[in-house]
Amino acid sequence: MADPLSPSGLERFTKVAASHVGSDKIPGLVALVARKDQVHVETLGSLRIGGPPVQRDSLYRIASTSKVVTGAATMALVDDGILGLGDHVDKWLPELADRRVLRSPASPLDDTVPALGPITVRQLLNFTFGFGMMLEMFMADEPWPVVKEATDLNLCTLGPPDPEMQPDPDTWIAALGSLPLIGQPGEKWMYNTGASVLGVLAARATGTPFPEVLRTRIFDPLGMRDTALWTSDPSRLATAYVPTPEGLEVWDAPEGKWSRAPAFGDGAAGLVSTVDDLLAFARMFLAAGTPVLSAEAVGKMTSDQLTGAQRGGTGEAFLHGRSWGFCQSVITEGPRSGGFGWDGGLGTSWLVDPRHELVVIVLTQRLWETSTPPAVHGDLQDAAYAAISHDRTG
Repeated sequence: MADPLSPSGLERFTKVAASHVGSDKIPGLVALVARKDQVHVETLGSLRIGGPPVQRDSLYRIASTSKVVTGAATMALVDDGILGLGDHVDKWLPELADRRVLRSPASPLDDTVPALGPITVRQLLNFTFGFGMMLEMFMADEPWPVVKEATDLNLCTLGPPDPEMQPDPDTWIAALGSLPLIGQPGEKWMYNTGASVLGVLAARATGTPFPEVLRTRIFDPLGMRDTALWTSDPSRLATAYVPTPEGLEVWDAPEGKWSRAPAFGDGAAGLVSTVDDLLAFARMFLAAGTPVLSAEAVGKMTSDQLTGAQRGGTGEAFLHGRSWGFCQSVITEGPRSGGFGWDGGLGTSWLVDPRHELVVIVLTQRLWETSTPPAVHGDLQDAAYAAISHDRTG
C-alpha cells in the first residue's frame, strides 16, 4: 500500500501554491495532490481579479489536456473493434485520401510530392500523420504558405484554440483535406492537429456527434459530470488572462468563447473541466482502464510510441526530455520514469505517476508565455513528490 502524503509535505504544497497567487501573478488556482485514497486540494484566490473566490468545483479551460481525453475515447473505440490502430482513416475520412505532401515545409502549396502511404489511426494518435505544429514555423521570417492558408480557413490548429472561429466538422475536415501535408505520414512528430482529426474520426466511425462519443465513452462511466466542450454555467468558469508588460489582460471572459456550444468541438484543446473530474480520469489509468479502457489500451497510451527519428527535431524541443504515447507525453528517463500526462497552454497541468500512485493537477487560467510550463506547475509537482513520506525518489 502506498505510504501517505506527509503533513509537512502537504504544508509545503500549500505554501508553494499560495506563493504563486496574486493579482499580478495568478488570480486564482486549484491544485490537487492525491496518493491512493488520500486527496489534498488547495483552492486559492479568485475566479477573476477582484471577483468571487475559487471553489473546488470551479471550471477551467483545460486546453491541450483535452488531447488525453480524446485519445482515451479513441482507444475505447479500438477496444470495441470500431477502429483499428492500423486502419486507413480514409475509410471514414475520404477528405484525407490520396494525400500530397509539401516538398519542404515552407514550400508553396503547389510544390508537392505524393504521399508514400495512407494515414492510419495510429499516426493520428501518436501525432505522426504529417500535419501539425513545428517550431520552425514560428521562427520563420515570413509565414509559411501552409500556415497562412490554414489560418485563413479558420482551422485553429496551428495556434491557440478558438471555438468561435472553427467551422462545423464536415467543413473543417474538408478544409484540412484541401491542404497538402507538411510531412510524409509516419515520418515526424508534429503537434496538435492529430487530436482535432480524431474527434471527427470518432464521430464518423460511430455515427454520433463527438460530444456524445465523449459523454458515453468517458464522461458518464467515470462520473465526469462537469467536463464538456462548453459550459452552461459561466459563473463557475475562471476568467482567462494573458500576461502583458502592463499586467494581466483578459483573454477570454466567462461569458466568452466557452459559454456556448461550438460548431466544431475540438478534441485537441476544447474542453472545460474541474479538478475532481480530472482526478477521476487519472484514477481510471491507475485502475488499468476500468471501467472504460482495456489494460492493453492504457499500456499503449502511457508508453513511448515514437521512434527516435519520429521524435527528432520538433519533438525534442516540444517534449523537453520526454517522449509521446497516444495523445500525451510519457516520461522515459530519470526518477519519474513511467509517469505520463499533458498540460494545457491556457494554464493547466495533469500528471499521473503509477509507480508512486501519485496524481498532481494544477488548474490556473493564466496563459503560458512559452512552450515551457510556468513555474507554478513544476513547483507544485516537486512539492507533491516531496510530500511522499518514506519512498522519496521524486
